[in-house]
Amino acid sequence: MSDTPSPASGRELRDLKARAQRLDPVVKIGKAGLSDALFTALETALGQHDLVKVKFDDLKEQKKELVPQLVARSGAQLIQRVGNCLLYTSDAADE
Repeated sequence: MSDTPSPASGRELRDLKARAQRLDPVVKIGKAGLSDALFTALETALGQHDLVKVKFDDLKEQKKELVPQLVARSGAQLIQRVGNCLLYTSDAADE
């Protein structure tokens, strides 16, 4: 069996995306990129919230390469990517 989280259903995705519209970014990716501090902040945010918005303040041109690395290392499920913002949910929220 796979260690990857199961994708949310269509209804769950709609609900999560609707809730995300009112969220401000909790974690911002700056010049330091995918640093240990960023992953610590993301892990803390996912522990406190079931839905976390992440924003690229810098490195916007590299986001297509960085997003898969962020997903793989964080273990969180990517729900949506719009512009410079990403929406994540923790595995615990899906259980």
